[in-house]
Amino acid sequence: MSTDHKHVRIKDVMKTTFTLIDGKATIYDALVLMKKNRTSMLVVDKRHADDEYGLLLASDIARQVLACDRSSKRINVYEVMEKPAVYVEPEMDIRYCSRLFAQFDLVRALVIDENRQVQGTVGPNALVLDGMFELEVDNAAG
Repeated sequence: MSTDHKHVRIKDVMKTTFTLIDGKATIYDALVLMKKNRTSMLVVDKRHADDEYGLLLASDIARQVLACDRSSKRINVYEVMEKPAVYVEPEMDIRYCSRLFAQFDLVRALVIDENRQVQGTVGPNALVLDGMFELEVDNAAG
């Protein structure tokens, strides 16, 4: 039995399109951007070089704004976002990323390069439907 495993990397399955938003923007501004870009997640930009990125998910807005009957025009992104955002490197094997998601109950992670710049995002759907599927097809062929 061969011990060689095919490796599918994060860079092979990540989503490379994402939208940045400033943490001082309102949740209403975030909703406009989400609708315009057809996404349920925004990357909250760093304030300066030593800062970290944040994530704003539609599910966070639902729990912290909508469910609490708060005004989206009076709440800032920084009040709702997750920060620091968990991130992975593009070269990480999807198996390890999946373990990270399970260990920390994540729904999304940023993909950050060696220069600490966002390259994209990754979620469980990409890990399973793109990455794991590719591994299974390769195993079936081999």
